Amino acid sequence: MSNPASNSTTAPPSKKRKESTDSIPVPEFTQLDYVNLTSHTDAFGVDPIPISWGHPDPLVRGPVICTVRHSSQRNAIGAHSGSYCIYTGLAVAAGKLNPDYVPNLKLTSPVFNIGPHKSWSDPKKISSIDPFGHLITNVYGGYLDKGFDIRPTIAVTKAHIDLPETREAVALGRLVPDGKILLESGQSIVSKAAIEPVWYLPEIARRFGCTESVLRQSIFRMTNGMYPELITRPDIKIFLPPIGGLTIYIWGDPDTIPDEDIELTCRVHDECNGSDVFGSDICTCRPYLTHAIEECIKTAQRGGAGIVIYYRKEGRSLGEVTKYLVYNTRKRQEGGDSAENYFACTEKVAGVQDTRFQALMPDPLHFLGVTKIHNFISMSDMKYNAIVSTGIEIVNRVEIPKELVPDDAQVEITAKVFHGYNAGKAYQGIDEKELKKTVGREYDYDGKANGEKKDTNVIE
Repeated sequence: MSNPASNSTTAPPSKKRKESTDSIPVPEFTQLDYVNLTSHTDAFGVDPIPISWGHPDPLVRGPVICTVRHSSQRNAIGAHSGSYCIYTGLAVAAGKLNPDYVPNLKLTSPVFNIGPHKSWSDPKKISSIDPFGHLITNVYGGYLDKGFDIRPTIAVTKAHIDLPETREAVALGRLVPDGKILLESGQSIVSKAAIEPVWYLPEIARRFGCTESVLRQSIFRMTNGMYPELITRPDIKIFLPPIGGLTIYIWGDPDTIPDEDIELTCRVHDECNGSDVFGSDICTCRPYLTHAIEECIKTAQRGGAGIVIYYRKEGRSLGEVTKYLVYNTRKRQEGGDSAENYFACTEKVAGVQDTRFQALMPDPLHFLGVTKIHNFISMSDMKYNAIVSTGIEIVNRVEIPKELVPDDAQVEITAKVFHGYNAGKAYQGIDEKELKKTVGREYDYDGKANGEKKDTNVIE
C-alpha cells in the first residue's frame, strides 16, 4: 500500500488551520454572491482539508469535500452528481433551488452493509470511487455536525426488479420462485448501490501509463478548458469527473460476496439504451443482460450471490450520437452491414474502436470485497483481463446462448468472436469465411426503390 503521507494533500506550512478540540477543522463558508473563475495552490485563503487516499481509517483519509460552500477548504476538483450538476445549476438559475441548501441526510444511511474491506486501503484496487462514499453520516458525522456540507457519492438501498424476461423464465420453468429471491409474480428481490465516480488522479494516471501532468492536461484540453484547476491546482489530487456513474445490483446475501468458497456469479455491463431499454436488435446487450440476471437469480437460490454492475458507458463510452452515426455507416457502406468491417466502421467515425478501456472497471468489485468470481457472464477479453490483472480469480467464463442472439446482431457476435472475444463452446469455428459471409439487415436509408435512387435530402 502506498505511504499515506505521500498521497496527502496538505496546506502550505505558512497557513494555520482553525481546528477545534476534536481535531475536526472549523468550516469556512463561501459567500455565493460572486464567481471565482479558478484558484491557485498558493492563493490567499486556500486551505484544503487534507486527503490521504488509501488510508484505512476514514478520519485519517479525510472526507471528500467538493461542494460550493467551502471553496477554501475544498479538496476536490469538479462537482457532485457528474453531468447532473448542470441541472442543479438550471434549478438555481430558475429560482427553484437555494444554492445555500444543505441536504438532510438523517435517514439516508445504507440499508445493508458493504465493507470495509482490505482492498479499500489499496489505491491500485480502488482509485475511481470513494469507498467511504456511502458512510458519510457515520464516519464523518462530526464534520456534518459542525456545518460541513459533505455529500455522499454512494447510496445503498433495496428494491424489487420486474422484468418480462424473468416472468417468461418462470412460465417456461427455467426459474422456480422460492418466495425469498424470486417471487411468484416473477419479481426478484435485490440489494443495490448507486455510485458516482471519484478519481484519485495519481493512480488513474498510473493505470493509463502516463504521468499525472499528461492526464491533467489531456482532460483539460479535451473538455475545452472546463476545469482549469486541473492545471492550476496540482495539490488537489481528487477529481469528480462530469461522467455517468454505475449501479450495482446484488441477488442473494451481500455478506457472502467476499467468501471465495461461496458461489459468485457476475456480469459487468456497459450501458446500451437502444437495446437495454427499447429492445433494438442490432446488438446483444439486453439479451446478455437479462441472461445474466437469470443466472444471478439461480446462483442466489443455490446459496450464493449474483452481481450485475451497470456502467453508464453508452456506445463504448463514445456516446449514443456517435453510435448511431456508426450504425448509418455500417448499413450504408459498400456491401452493407458486415461482420468483416464491424470494427472498422467505428474507427472511421470516431477515430478509435472503444474508449471504455476497462482500466477502472474492476474498482466496484474491489469495493464489494470480491476476490473470486465463479461464473463471469461475459465474452469480453478486455473485461476479463482487466479483472484478473487486479488479483481477482475468474473460474468460468459464460458466453451468451446462441438462441438469445437477435438476427441483426449476428454481425456483432461474429466480428467479436473472430477478433478474439471468448468463444466458449457455442461459437467455435468462426473463421474468415464465416466473417465474410455474415451480413446484417438492409435498410432503405437513401430512398432507393427498385434499384433507382429517389430525390432525398441525404448528404453523402
